[in-house]
Amino acid sequence: MATKSNDTPVKKEEKVSYYEAVGRRRVASARVRLYVVADAPVTVNGVSVERGAMFVNNRSVEKYFPGEIFKKLYLEPFRTTNTVGRFAVTITVKGGGLHGQLEATIHGISRALEKVDKEKFRPILKKRGFMKRDPRAKQRRKAGYAGKSRARKQSPKR
Repeated sequence: MATKSNDTPVKKEEKVSYYEAVGRRRVASARVRLYVVADAPVTVNGVSVERGAMFVNNRSVEKYFPGEIFKKLYLEPFRTTNTVGRFAVTITVKGGGLHGQLEATIHGISRALEKVDKEKFRPILKKRGFMKRDPRAKQRRKAGYAGKSRARKQSPKR
């Protein structure tokens, strides 16, 4: 243990190996970390993560994305590559709505799995369409127009 100047012990954080990737969909972005965990649980950001556990914004994935349909969607990259329960996963997601965040999470998980074994996993994930990013975003408002991005000012009738 390390000590501070006033001799109070400070616990060193243990180094854990992980694969990190960013997934995006429209305006949502998700930073995904796949932790390679042995049998003992590891503490990450104050949360104890075990093998097979998933956390989104420090909450359980079942609470953040409730329901069976969501569960089937976010586990699909793991099922496709036969890696269900092999990693502990932490996800930080921002922007967009719940469905956009879910698809950004799927994209991030797929990109992180690609880093695990590129030759084996990339063709499988690409064929299923998990490696494709949805680039659409809201069009910006133009100056001189009537409020929205494509709206035009009304012309007078007479």
